[in-house]
Amino acid sequence: MKTERLKKDVPFLYSFLAYAVETSIKMRLLFIGDVVGQVGCEFLMKKLPDYKKENGVDICIVNGENSAQGNGVTPFSCKMLYDSGVDFITLGNHSFKRPEIMEYLDKDPTIIRPYNFPCGAPGKGVGIIEKGRFRIAVINLMGTVYLEALDNPFTEIDKALDETDGCKTVIVDFHAEATAEKRALGFYLDGRVTAVLGTHTHVQTADEQILPKGTAYITDVGMTGPEQSVLGIEPELAIKKIKQHIPVRFLNAEGGYSMNACLLDIDEKTGKASSIKRVVLK
Repeated sequence: MKTERLKKDVPFLYSFLAYAVETSIKMRLLFIGDVVGQVGCEFLMKKLPDYKKENGVDICIVNGENSAQGNGVTPFSCKMLYDSGVDFITLGNHSFKRPEIMEYLDKDPTIIRPYNFPCGAPGKGVGIIEKGRFRIAVINLMGTVYLEALDNPFTEIDKALDETDGCKTVIVDFHAEATAEKRALGFYLDGRVTAVLGTHTHVQTADEQILPKGTAYITDVGMTGPEQSVLGIEPELAIKKIKQHIPVRFLNAEGGYSMNACLLDIDEKTGKASSIKRVVLK
């Protein structure tokens, strides 16, 4: 009755309060594709703060499994990502490439590795972001087609969902090689999570969409690093490796950097994404 009276007697105030309530549950989340090397981290430090401010980004998640110089991830590369304005880091098949990250994974609550690594591996596969009024669960998962023979991601994700601590908003970073495996998991989780965002192949795909039951999906978010490269590596070195089949020490390419990402608008009350948009920032 009080609501109806307010609506009748003070329509302007009612409209303002209704608008405030509606907008208070909207969240804008930026998910950034695989950051490659120190140059990728430095590019984010220059560009990300202004982008977040200009686009009203509330939460920023990044895949950082290649953020160290060479590859892998280190405490130093994590610090660079956090200093650029990142709230949370996911990883992938290079999670344990650098020995100095092992202990760090057990200490830092804002970085996770794929959930389906064997029991006893350092770190965890599910994390919770608590930032002001926003509370988001993040799950990291790795595909097994053309990658390591880990536990089945489709059975493991069901276990992971039990560890999201009641969060309405659930973001899944599926670090996988095969497009079909990514698409299949998207439909498997449709309506059960907020978003399934593919990483690992470093090439942004043009299939961003809201699936039939409401889950935001993209096969691969892309890469953050040097554009004139082979997945961030100097082209000549990648060609030598592929052509001659001999060990090659990969070096990160330089020049012409860009950030590939996805921008999601999410209703925090329901955990549903209302939109997903590809981002390319140069």
